[in-house]
Amino acid sequence: MAHANAALTPKHRLRLARLIVEDGWPPSRAAEFFNVSWRTAAKWAQRYREEGPGGMVDRSSARRTQHAKTPAPMVRKIVHLRWKQRLGPVPIAAKLQMPASTVHAVLVRCRLNRLSHIDRVTGEPARRYERERPGELIHVDVTKFGNIPDGGGWRFVGVEQGFANRLATRDRTGKRNKAYQPKLGNCFVHTVIDDYSRVAYAEVHDDEKAATAAGVLYRAVAWFAEHGVTVERVLSDNGSAYISHLWRDSCTDLGITHKRTRPRRPQTNGKIERLHRTLADGWAYKKLYTSENARRAALAGWLHQYNHHRPHSALGGLPPITRLDNLAGHHS
Repeated sequence: MAHANAALTPKHRLRLARLIVEDGWPPSRAAEFFNVSWRTAAKWAQRYREEGPGGMVDRSSARRTQHAKTPAPMVRKIVHLRWKQRLGPVPIAAKLQMPASTVHAVLVRCRLNRLSHIDRVTGEPARRYERERPGELIHVDVTKFGNIPDGGGWRFVGVEQGFANRLATRDRTGKRNKAYQPKLGNCFVHTVIDDYSRVAYAEVHDDEKAATAAGVLYRAVAWFAEHGVTVERVLSDNGSAYISHLWRDSCTDLGITHKRTRPRRPQTNGKIERLHRTLADGWAYKKLYTSENARRAALAGWLHQYNHHRPHSALGGLPPITRLDNLAGHHS
């Protein structure tokens, strides 16, 4: 079947070829009659001489000879260099004396073309996991941001004006270090995220002590319960608040199993680490806040936007709240 933009159908190709071969028309005249180029007319005439009417049908546009597939031993060498040395296509090609395009094609087939697909510690492809239902596992952690001085921080007002705002805040609050420099302190954001749905809960505090973290856990569990989710397990790092007896007793009181990540292995808690990055870009440093209170007041609105409206790439472009279907008896 001729493609949509073809000037000639197989039937008209046969008529054109017969005019030239059998009736003796010049190719130029036949081409003008059928409104095609001389080269096209000559091509179909030659094909008619060689193959007859059967040569008027469309042919595949694929190459007659295909490139040889990269041998398996060479693929293993490419993968080894990518895993162990984290080299790109060009350095690997230089080491193995082969085209960089071939190396890149192999990396794409093996899903190693992006370093984000490779675990930083082991050098192997990253292992993704996701729990089967809401509440089966929640991640908890704490991230901190420097408090904003009155008038705004240096990211938006510039270094000089930012330092002047810090001095003004120091004079108002009287907080300073031993060198009489401004001491604004930190904003500690205690975050909780459900592994299955990616629904997030967060609170802002002035410290990351065990009592504060335990209080956040109680309120987060109650908040999830209001949304039909029963928390079963909690995963944390090895921070002082999460290895305390108070945290252990709080988990026991709530009937939650506590799990901790391997030391110096934040990738295990990667979902909440990614939430912190989104939190920084979308809330903490999104716009100019003229005071720390203004930024903290904006957190609730951002969380609603994140949970109810913001598309999540891991959920097929849907917001996290769409996965909270753990109603009574739904998963039992």
